[in-house]
Amino acid sequence: MTEKITVQPLPGYKEVKPFVYAGFFPVSNEDYNDLKEAIEKLSLSDSALQFEPENSPVLGYGVRIGFLGLLHMDIIRERLEREYNLDLIVTNPSTDYQVSLTNGEELDIKSASELPDPAQITEVREPWIDGEIVVPQDYIGAVIQLIVAKRGRQKNLTYIDERALISFTAPLANLLTDFYDQLKSVTSGYGSFNYELAGYRPEDLVRVDFYVAGEMVDALSVMCHRSEAPGLGREIVKKLKEVVPRQSFEVALQAAIGGRFIARENIGAYRKDVTGYLYGGDVSRKKKLLAKQARGKKRMKRFGKVDIPSEAFTVMLKRD
Repeated sequence: MTEKITVQPLPGYKEVKPFVYAGFFPVSNEDYNDLKEAIEKLSLSDSALQFEPENSPVLGYGVRIGFLGLLHMDIIRERLEREYNLDLIVTNPSTDYQVSLTNGEELDIKSASELPDPAQITEVREPWIDGEIVVPQDYIGAVIQLIVAKRGRQKNLTYIDERALISFTAPLANLLTDFYDQLKSVTSGYGSFNYELAGYRPEDLVRVDFYVAGEMVDALSVMCHRSEAPGLGREIVKKLKEVVPRQSFEVALQAAIGGRFIARENIGAYRKDVTGYLYGGDVSRKKKLLAKQARGKKRMKRFGKVDIPSEAFTVMLKRD
């Protein structure tokens, strides 16, 4: 009888766990299989790339992908668009959350839309990081203010010649959007940032939903701390007002926690004629304008009575 051999992995090797998740959807649903095949090919040479099918009422069929960080996400997006000639809509990046339910069940959710009914939840835990920022001493105050604005906490401050090493801890979700860009801005490009996951902490987290013309758009839902929800809701509906085109009727843009609305903006009714200002027999120019309008409409997603452009799904990438 052949003796069964158990192989133990070498010490130090761990399964790669994504920190950042985002939904990738083709502009045209006809390209879904091409998107899926492209991601499968990329995953063969990238063990950190994890994905699963996703279906959104607004965006149709797509793929939710897990990344090591925002830089990893940007690289994969660029490769999909450049190497595989895919036209994509990418939803706002998020991290994973651990949820404890009243029945004792434990969940690991990767997007706000997966959060169960709050009445069934006893605790929500979010990932925190231990970070280090090296910066010239002249910028210490600005960097500490940035960390506090992200709900972070300074741990230590060490001086190294003319530079300072600022150690801090912060929720990962608050660093996913434009923290690195803001750091470069407040330090005139001299700040460097490094971090590692420090575990999960229970926090007072809520899901903020966004409504367009009275209907919730699940792809826009985000998780945030309750104290940040009102300001975040107002900020996002203002940005949506800038990117959602006017319709032939008034459109209400609203943010809500559960059944309570916390922010609102209105888009007035308007019907645009892209050729209305052209006079005479300028047929060729009219055709060019109509063709341009048609290409723009291809990037729209029909939701109820409203056309939503792809830019609406990435409004969280740049916060004020």
